[in-house]
Amino acid sequence: MSLDLLELLPAGWRDVMKPYLDLDVVQRLQTFVEHEYATETVYPPQEDLFTAFRLCSPEQARVVILGQDPYFKPGQAHGLSFSVRPGVTVPPSLRNVYKELRDDLGVTPPANGDLTGWAADGVLLLNTLLTVRAGKAGTHAGKGWEHFTDAAIHALNAFPRRVVFVLWGAPARKKAALVTNPQHVVVEAGHPSPMNPAGFLGSRPFSKIDAALAEAGLPPVHWV
Repeated sequence: MSLDLLELLPAGWRDVMKPYLDLDVVQRLQTFVEHEYATETVYPPQEDLFTAFRLCSPEQARVVILGQDPYFKPGQAHGLSFSVRPGVTVPPSLRNVYKELRDDLGVTPPANGDLTGWAADGVLLLNTLLTVRAGKAGTHAGKGWEHFTDAAIHALNAFPRRVVFVLWGAPARKKAALVTNPQHVVVEAGHPSPMNPAGFLGSRPFSKIDAALAEAGLPPVHWV
């Protein structure tokens, strides 16, 4: 059975993203992704490919947290950037996110790494790439996912209400140029990976997010 990315994408997101999508690029992307799923071990599982879009509609989205690509170890990636399901060991990048949350807001992080609560509260947990080959970070770069996630940023940028774009790591920060409407706010930092020791910790993103939301009359995110 062929993979149809636009059919898999929730209808609300499909409607707002389509004006920004080159369908030839999408076709090449889905041909590549379909072949990868058929011939390699790819994360997240195909049924979790668009979890971020499914859990946070365009109308709900008030914060975007953009990372790099999904976790590439077994049992980790489930379609939300930085998140893992309950019972899965919290990965090092998410441990740093939790440390910064505690240092920034004094919030005691949850015991597990499941961020579906953030998604339900209007945080689109997106990566610049939405698939990865097992054990090999960045293997699906340059295949069209960048164009696809650009379309999501373009769509949210067109909204009249404030959206806070949180860009962690070099690939995510490249998308800052797509946020052109002055009502939005961009919060940038290095990737929270421990391999990037100076770029993330101490950046205080969570207080910046909540302050930007408050300035627009929006409630803070329920971070726990």
